[in-house]
Amino acid sequence: MTRAEIQTAVLKALGDVAPEASPPTLSGDIPFRDQVDLDSFDFLTFMIGLHTQLGVDVPETDYPKLGTLDAAVEYLATKLGS
Repeated sequence: MTRAEIQTAVLKALGDVAPEASPPTLSGDIPFRDQVDLDSFDFLTFMIGLHTQLGVDVPETDYPKLGTLDAAVEYLATKLGS
């Protein structure tokens, strides 16, 4: 899976939780919580969405590593061997 495909999956999972998240306006290095209205439950739902789409298990201790678009893509690329 390419990084572009991973980014698309991340943006879809985020959009499913926060429909106001507009991919063209999201900055890669600013935390999701600063860009869209995500509470803890929304973030958990986002993690479940990533698991559903990509089949990647993300332990709760790693959640902070997926706080930005760039970080999420990097983390998931590593987990997927991309």
